[in-house]
Amino acid sequence: MKICQSTYHSDTWESVRIDEGFSSEKAQLVMVFGERKLFEQMDVYSKVRENFPKAEIVINSTAGEIFDAGVETQTIVVTGIEFEETIIKTTEINIKDTSESYQSACQIVEALQADDLVHIMVISDGGIVNGSALVRALNEHTASHVTVTGGLAGDDDRFEKTLVGLNSEPTEGKIIGIGFYGNKLRIGHGTMGGWDVFGPEREITKSQYNVLYTIGDKPALELYKEYLGKYAKDLPGAALLFPLSMRVDADAAPVVRTILSIDEKQQSMTFAGEIPKGALIRFMKANFDNLLDASSEAAENALQSLSFKPELAILISCVGRRLVLGYRTEEEVEAAREVFGPDTFITGFYSYGEISPLMAEAKCDLHNQTMTITTFTEI
Repeated sequence: MKICQSTYHSDTWESVRIDEGFSSEKAQLVMVFGERKLFEQMDVYSKVRENFPKAEIVINSTAGEIFDAGVETQTIVVTGIEFEETIIKTTEINIKDTSESYQSACQIVEALQADDLVHIMVISDGGIVNGSALVRALNEHTASHVTVTGGLAGDDDRFEKTLVGLNSEPTEGKIIGIGFYGNKLRIGHGTMGGWDVFGPEREITKSQYNVLYTIGDKPALELYKEYLGKYAKDLPGAALLFPLSMRVDADAAPVVRTILSIDEKQQSMTFAGEIPKGALIRFMKANFDNLLDASSEAAENALQSLSFKPELAILISCVGRRLVLGYRTEEEVEAAREVFGPDTFITGFYSYGEISPLMAEAKCDLHNQTMTITTFTEI
């Protein structure tokens, strides 16, 4: 595997790092992560296509761009990959409504299915798509040996619209699947949150998709405010500091759900992901040191199946983490860099949802407020 990286910043394209012998003519896959408004102002796809005439080009808007050991905004990061033994295939689905998410994911798996498929990376619209339904379909229709990771596109902290494109300029409502084929590719994955839980576990008694109405016998927002205490006056902004831990049932592993908005009239809360009736939830709070340690743990987990450092690491972290960590955001990327060492190429983005298994040999989940890492190495 050979890799090159370039960036667009302050009206200038710059080639930053390139492996010896890399050929843009032979690159099979290019990942382009960047600021949504730049995509709307520029013909980014046309520019990238000039440099990579034969590659599958995947583009998505972000809530922050990850490059090397840093985090940027208002930039575009381009990563070209030339595989030596691995075959790449891509597919794209357009959706207009949230209800189409499940069937669209089924179509993606069907289009990519093959005996030598080893991994699927999903890059999805982050505004229209129901990420929970997307993940459910991926789990139900992929073979047990096929790992699935990815993320939902972002739009900084505006939450207006997200853009995704495959071999075209990016637009709203697209879901892209990237299939990796062959026996020479080694995939690692890790995901960690680092949030502290507090209070007893409670049952969701009324909800609809991602809107939570009641917990136990109380309106959800009323109970949430009781637990927030003095921080309740700072809602809805304070919600980023206090996400929920959710288990879909008593036997399930917990995932984190970010609160996007609150409704004072209905005393409800809207989340970045499905929050079903009957699920069990606990309140969580930010612990800055634990959030940063979680990035190291995610990187370590991604290395568990490898006896060597990866050639490429794609980091997908949550916009909520970026907003909570503030000026310390780069520290979580630096923590991953320390684990991987100087030779691994690092790219990625801040997202509206992360897709990854919680542990080795598990099916994927939709996460919020996590650092999720996928590593790629050819042997």
